[in-house]
Amino acid sequence: MADRLPHTLRSDALDNRERVLDAARALFSADGLDVPLREIARRAGVGPATLYRHFPTKQALATEAFADQLRACRTIVDEGCADPDPWRGLCLVIEKICELHARDRGFGDAFLSAFPGAPDLAGRAYTVEAVAGLARRAKDAGRLRSDFVLDDLVLFLMANKGIRARSADTQVAASRRFAALAIQALAAGPRHGPLPPAARLLSDAPDGAPDDAPDDA
Repeated sequence: MADRLPHTLRSDALDNRERVLDAARALFSADGLDVPLREIARRAGVGPATLYRHFPTKQALATEAFADQLRACRTIVDEGCADPDPWRGLCLVIEKICELHARDRGFGDAFLSAFPGAPDLAGRAYTVEAVAGLARRAKDAGRLRSDFVLDDLVLFLMANKGIRARSADTQVAASRRFAALAIQALAAGPRHGPLPPAARLLSDAPDGAPDDAPDDA
């Protein structure tokens, strides 16, 4: 019995950890990051002390809970960057990331809370740098409007996060239509008038990213 006890405790601790993660994913997805940690503990059937023992901060819990979404986000960005047509690749990134955020409100909250100051979701910096490079290539190809800045993409994602619908399918359908409208607004065209100055929303843009002063300002 004594020999089996440590293994049993480790197994119980692992089970508690997984229950906390399952509860966090469900509540974050439905209600966003404002869900109190005590409510997550209650849903998981554990005490607050147990939750804090595994995840001392909401940042740590969110990072672990959204690991699958972060991998999906990186896959989307990699797919877009691999397209030999940078405009087509950028459109794919916008479409799929908008849909990913529409399917999971909590992930959208976590990702966008970085602008400025978010839970430090691993891989977000990679996404920002990769999309910045893709946008530069699309501008060089003459397909992306010259006054686009990365903060504009943040604006689109913020607006996309505000979509509310009666069902998940309707929410995704609305997000797809919104993404199509956003893409049309970003396409280079002679009839575009100059935009107002960009709002500085992006706190972790890489140096040289296309969030400098617009070319035709």
